[in-house]
Amino acid sequence: MKQVAKKDILSIRTIVAVGIGSALFVILGRFGSIPPGIPNTNIETTYALLALFALLYGPVAGLLIGLIGHTLKDAIFYGSPWFSWVISSGLVGLIIGLLVAGISIQDGEFGRKEIIRFNLAQIAANAIAWFAVAPTLDILIYAEPANKVFTQGLIAGAANIVTVGVIGTLLAAAYAKTRTRQGSLRKLN
Repeated sequence: MKQVAKKDILSIRTIVAVGIGSALFVILGRFGSIPPGIPNTNIETTYALLALFALLYGPVAGLLIGLIGHTLKDAIFYGSPWFSWVISSGLVGLIIGLLVAGISIQDGEFGRKEIIRFNLAQIAANAIAWFAVAPTLDILIYAEPANKVFTQGLIAGAANIVTVGVIGTLLAAAYAKTRTRQGSLRKLN
């Protein structure tokens, strides 16, 4: 009897993607952030990258890139991680990865239907993480004032939704165009 191997969720490919994605998260967190004038809150291009990696490599990679990348970024640039937001970044990657699992972007599929699904997934992920989880954890872990953290979460979440909606969608569409569609007769030289 032939045994069917379980899909290895931490394959070498996934581990490499987590390493590269985490490093890029740190770099973009440093050089791709725009301060909107709200204290300790930035418009981050890192979430477009996180969404793309979650789409390409799945929920485990999305979770780990969010957790590791945000932890390293905070530790390097601010001295210590802000764990409520680290957890929320991991949650964004996890939720996007779970909700876009059926999109076959590796086969060049990223048309209107996939773009809508990708964006609904990222809107849900960002809304849950930044409008609810991050502010609640800020209050529970750090005893931050509710009005401050919910304002920060609202600004961060809205900015991330727009950033992923524009940059993330463009990155995913560009990636899909580099892939050969299944059943295509196009040859690569």
